[in-house]
Amino acid sequence: MRVGGLVLAAGEGSRFGGTKQLAPLGGRPLLEHALGAVAALDPRVVALGHEAEAILAAVDLQGARPVVCEHWRDGQAATLRCGLAALGDVDAAVVVLGDQPRITREAVSAVAAAAGPEVPAARASYGGRPGHPVLLGRALLARAGELRGDIGFRDLLGGVDVLEVEVGGLADPVDIDTQEELARL
Repeated sequence: MRVGGLVLAAGEGSRFGGTKQLAPLGGRPLLEHALGAVAALDPRVVALGHEAEAILAAVDLQGARPVVCEHWRDGQAATLRCGLAALGDVDAAVVVLGDQPRITREAVSAVAAAAGPEVPAARASYGGRPGHPVLLGRALLARAGELRGDIGFRDLLGGVDVLEVEVGGLADPVDIDTQEELARL
């Protein structure tokens, strides 16, 4: 089973007050942490938009293929469609958010291991609370063209039996929306 990885990192980060993908955390740009989490998947893509050139110049993509999503301003759905198309022919895809630096390879691997013909979707769970990463099986990948707005796969997952994969001991789902949140890490 071929499971690809997609890191979403196209947003402007307006609440952050700058290009958060480049914000330093532990001596590296924030985005590098999420890219490291998907390093075991192949293929892997990082979907960029806002400040793509600056990100490409400053971030070690760790083997991920960058794709600049022309319509990133249209919301997360446009970035998902663009990134998933760039993955090509995969049986499933694990989607990671670029602003979640404490997602680990172990958590990504646990969610990716759920992939199979009988699993339409799986997602990480943290003490029973659903979060990222999310695994999308082939049937959902085929429906990516239906995505609209800034909600990602939420509408498509509503009618699907989603397997919950507990990863609370493997990762921290904190996402960074503001500089204050980054400073607390």
